[in-house]
Amino acid sequence: MKLFPAPALDPSLAGSLVLLHLAVVTGGLALLSSASVSASGLESIRCRLQGTPRPPAFSKDGDFVIGGVFSMHYYMHTVDHSYTSLPEPLKCTGRMDSRELRFSRAMIFAVEEINNSSYLLPGIMLGYQVHDSCASVPMAVKVAFQLANGLDPMFDTGEQCSGSATVTAIVGESGSTPTISMLRVIGPFGIPQVSHSSTCACLSDKKQYPTFFRTIPSDQFQAAALAHLIRHFGWTWIGAVRSDSDYGNNGMAAFLQAAQEEGICVEYSEAFSRTSPLSRVQRVADVIRSSTARVVVAFVSSGDMRILLEEMERLPSPPRQWIGSDPWVTDPDMLRFDLCAGAIGFGIQRSVIPGLRDFLLDLTPQKVSNSPTLTEFWEGAFGCRLETGTSTGFGVEEKVCDGSEDIQQLQTPYTDTSQLRVTNMVYKAVYAIAHAIHSIVCEERENFTVNCDKNLNVKPTQVLERLRRVNFSRNGYQVSFDANGDPVANYELVNWQTRESGKMEFVTVGRYDASLPPDQRFDINREITWVKNSTQAPLSVCSESCPPGTRKAIQKGKPVCCYDCIQCAEGEISNNTDSSDCLICPEEYWPNAERDLCILKPVEFLSFHEVLGIILTACSVGGVCLAIATSTVFYHHRTSAIVRANNSELSFLLLFSLTLCFLCSLTFIGRPSEWSCMLRHTAFGITFVLCISCVLGKTIVVLMAFRATLPGSNVMKWFGPPQQRLTVVSFTFVQALICTLWLVLSPPFPIKNLTTYKEKIILECDVGSAIGFWAVLGYIGLLSLLCFVLAFLARKLPDNFNEAKFITFSMLIFCAVWITFIPAYFSSPGKLTVAVEIFAIITSSFGLFFLLFVPKCFIILFRPEKNTKKHLMEKTSNDKRY
Repeated sequence: MKLFPAPALDPSLAGSLVLLHLAVVTGGLALLSSASVSASGLESIRCRLQGTPRPPAFSKDGDFVIGGVFSMHYYMHTVDHSYTSLPEPLKCTGRMDSRELRFSRAMIFAVEEINNSSYLLPGIMLGYQVHDSCASVPMAVKVAFQLANGLDPMFDTGEQCSGSATVTAIVGESGSTPTISMLRVIGPFGIPQVSHSSTCACLSDKKQYPTFFRTIPSDQFQAAALAHLIRHFGWTWIGAVRSDSDYGNNGMAAFLQAAQEEGICVEYSEAFSRTSPLSRVQRVADVIRSSTARVVVAFVSSGDMRILLEEMERLPSPPRQWIGSDPWVTDPDMLRFDLCAGAIGFGIQRSVIPGLRDFLLDLTPQKVSNSPTLTEFWEGAFGCRLETGTSTGFGVEEKVCDGSEDIQQLQTPYTDTSQLRVTNMVYKAVYAIAHAIHSIVCEERENFTVNCDKNLNVKPTQVLERLRRVNFSRNGYQVSFDANGDPVANYELVNWQTRESGKMEFVTVGRYDASLPPDQRFDINREITWVKNSTQAPLSVCSESCPPGTRKAIQKGKPVCCYDCIQCAEGEISNNTDSSDCLICPEEYWPNAERDLCILKPVEFLSFHEVLGIILTACSVGGVCLAIATSTVFYHHRTSAIVRANNSELSFLLLFSLTLCFLCSLTFIGRPSEWSCMLRHTAFGITFVLCISCVLGKTIVVLMAFRATLPGSNVMKWFGPPQQRLTVVSFTFVQALICTLWLVLSPPFPIKNLTTYKEKIILECDVGSAIGFWAVLGYIGLLSLLCFVLAFLARKLPDNFNEAKFITFSMLIFCAVWITFIPAYFSSPGKLTVAVEIFAIITSSFGLFFLLFVPKCFIILFRPEKNTKKHLMEKTSNDKRY
């Protein structure tokens, strides 16, 4: 494996200059080469490590060595580089993370378990080198070089410092950013790296990280699961904080995209890290305290979250519902923060690893004293100093461990095996590498291992290729990788619940399985305890939900989740909560009062059952009765002078036509139909022309009768009864002809008037042809005008013939009614249009009836002495004008 090519000129000097910066950054671990010529004349290369190698925390030799990198500390000692001397070796500082120590010990347990296995790599011993990266990039890079180059300070090689790596594969690192840094170093050389905790979605990019695998799902799945969870509980207004690292930034970016697709708005999104200035952490805490969002999503690593929560506890904070990502929401060490009670988040499935607890607790002072890492853990956990150990800086030098310390009684994340989540990912990573090596060095027949060659030179690239194809089951858990090196995403929904004793614990309340169909992935199977120990999910929205009947109107300059509720406009409804738009009701429908349902518009027409219809019907029937009664009186007194003097034949015909006029008004009342629409207009036109024709005939008779009284006049022979009948029939025939043409060419028809009123339908008759309608009315008006003129000319006839005066007044009323009808007809809405037309018909009919027949009936019934021929002749002979 080619690490650094030998320089062509002045190798020592050139190599020193090139690697000086690497030495500063990574603690001085790089290769420097020099050339010499042997006695045989062949050039040999001597490679020397620059800087001081850092011994692993745990190591063991074996036929094949697996590297391990874990963040057992969260801080690295920093120094100022002068660039004038070799830098000091890198070293970790701060408190040890006993949970990460458990991860490293789980790797050792898996290796030892495989070494004792009879079916996996039988007869072959696996070794390991486990390092502490201090959760820092410089230390991770140093460890990567060290795992690739080994610990020998100097060695000779035949060609340009090329050789096999000291490890066949690497398990780790815990954080995404250190993992990316390591991949930049070891990736080009084909050394596979299987991470147990690096979840950044960016690591699924096989073009950039072709040697990367992981046993923990990608954050892409966790981000989608978190967005689904938030939407499930109706939270549309949230806050977001993240680690200022590849893990936090990429994870939050994936979450924000998923949240946007779910219609979730983010009030703020703040980034920080444990190495940020205190003022930055304080500012993030202040933003959380002052925000209106009651739900906070934290895509944060455990170390960063610990710093934030410590700052949050410093000052009183309003209750917040915390939604956590896997690293901190399943970290037992975080349970000490009471302000996170009720937190929920997705974590890796809890598992059981048989024998692991016994292995972890198999520690004695004698075993511990042989490992500086375990010594530091022991002294820190029990608060004493081992006599063979070194000072840990905890201020416990005065107290010496006396051997009474019992690790079985120790309550730390190291000894807590009740929540084996990420630990199982380490376990599966080791087994995945072992299966890959097994498929290379072992021969199997009929699913039985028959031979394993431990002397076979296994290259990391071979292990890399076999890792892509591993597929096995261990302790009931399936292990395989997809094309991106990711496993199937399967999470548990973890809830922080407080026991009756007051102690907080993790409770699994649901599951999320990305391998299932979208509508079956998320399931909640237990009751959740929320913030402030409530059983009711908190509400976190920017604006209250808009009820049905309203729509959302986005507030200017604010996210889409901040809106006002606006009532739907006329004719529109919304039948869902939080509708963004209102729906227009179909043409024949109208919203109800709440505007959440379209209902059929009420159909309106002038009916016989409503008050107006009853009144008009009564008037019409009353007019018919009066006309019939008058006809009866006239018939009974048909031989009387007044009946004979007023042309009894035309009088009876006029009464008949008035009866028809009263009756035709009834055709305008009731639900319009095709036949009723045609009947009402034609019947009205013909009956009124018949009526006016009769009145016109009577007027002409009066004039002719007066002319006939003059000496030598024989005009009456030209306007006798036959001519009178012909006049009436002729005038009526013309109107009948007009109506016939109207009905044939474009007859009236029923329509639904949807424009006059928006909220109801008016059933009415359309005239069909406006020309036909106005021709009918115009012809009636023409005859009425002619009748009025003739009656006006006869107004000064003797009192015996004063019927002309009544005709004049009746025509005056008739014309006034129908002239007034025209503007009233067009201005009256809906069924009032029909009522106006009926009113005009009845009024004009009553005008003719009262003025032409009531005076005669009064004389016939109450002044019989005036109903004689003698009386009439006397009145005429006394008129001096004639």
